[in-house]
Amino acid sequence: MEQDKDIVDRVRQGLGERSLVLVGLMGCGKSSIGKRLATRLGLPFVDADEEIERVAQKTISEIFADHGEAFFRDREAKVIARLLGSGPQVLATGGGAFITPETRARVRERGLSIWLRAELPVLMRRIGKRDCRPLLKAGDPERVMRELMQARYPIYAEADLTVDSRDTPHDSIVGDIITALAEHPALAQPIAI
Repeated sequence: MEQDKDIVDRVRQGLGERSLVLVGLMGCGKSSIGKRLATRLGLPFVDADEEIERVAQKTISEIFADHGEAFFRDREAKVIARLLGSGPQVLATGGGAFITPETRARVRERGLSIWLRAELPVLMRRIGKRDCRPLLKAGDPERVMRELMQARYPIYAEADLTVDSRDTPHDSIVGDIITALAEHPALAQPIAI
C-alpha cells in the first residue's frame, strides 16, 4: 500500500496543473471509471456532458433535438476549453468531443488524454442500460456503434495513453490507468501552465 501511495503521489506531482482527459465511445466507462480515478488521485471529477447540460439548462438529447449536432459540438468545444483551464482534474468528455481537431489540440496543451478502449460487446451491454444516447436513436444501435468505432477509433488512438475498458471491476481499470500514468514519459516532469 505504501508503494501505491508513492505511485499516486508521483502521478499527481507529474501532472502539475494538467488535467487527465478521458476519451472514448459512449459506454466505455469515462464517467464511472473517471469518478473512481479522481477519488484515487485526490482530484476533482468533472463530467463535460453534465456541465454542458447545466449551462444550457437542457439535456444533451434536447440540445440535439432543438439545435442539431453541429450546434452541440460547438458548445461542447467551448465548455471543454473552459474546463481545461481548471486543472488538475479528471475530465470525462462526451464520445464525440475528441474528434474535433481544436479540442484535441487543447487537450494536448493542457492535459493528458486517456482512451478507454472497449470492444463492441462490452459497449453494447453497457449502453443498453440507458436510453439517453441521441446518436443511437437514428437506427439499429449495434450498427451505429460499429460505424462510430470505425470512424472514431483511429482518432481516439491519438490519445496519450490507451487503456482497455473491459468487463472487470472498475477499480482494476483505475489501477491499470495509474500504472500506465506512472510509466508515461509525459509525467516525468510537471509542466507549469
